Amino acid sequence: MKFSIQEITNCKGEIAEGILRLLPNWFGTESGIVEYCHQVNELPLFAAVTQTDAIIGFLSLKEHNEFSGEIYVMGVAPEYHRQGIGKALVEHSVKYCRNRGLEFLQVKTLGLSCPDSFFDNTRKFYLQVGFRPLEEFTSIWSSNPCLIMVMAL
Repeated sequence: MKFSIQEITNCKGEIAEGILRLLPNWFGTESGIVEYCHQVNELPLFAAVTQTDAIIGFLSLKEHNEFSGEIYVMGVAPEYHRQGIGKALVEHSVKYCRNRGLEFLQVKTLGLSCPDSFFDNTRKFYLQVGFRPLEEFTSIWSSNPCLIMVMAL
């Protein structure tokens, strides 16, 4: 599968919504999808784009301060999982953050204390691309434990 990573400046919410709605095992609440799609309009968004201009994945970043950023939301269409698209999106984002002088990148995912096969794979993915578990919190999200994973840039 040939694809490129491109920064997107228009229709970011629509792009995110199109992918997130394909991923109900990760993004299963309507209010969560709506919030992500609203927020990405104000954030940098990178998309994996095929040679036929189909968007098959995206990643949006949030800068917290002059030292750290976060993968705010990321999704790859299910039929393209395990083809290097997520890894390419993360690698592109790491370069972007380094170029901006950031020192740390974080991502939040479902905590280890809530067993879930889909999120087990998500955590394995983040480990494989260089993130490390920092701490699990029960106060960040209302009903689920949140694992913060970090990467030194």
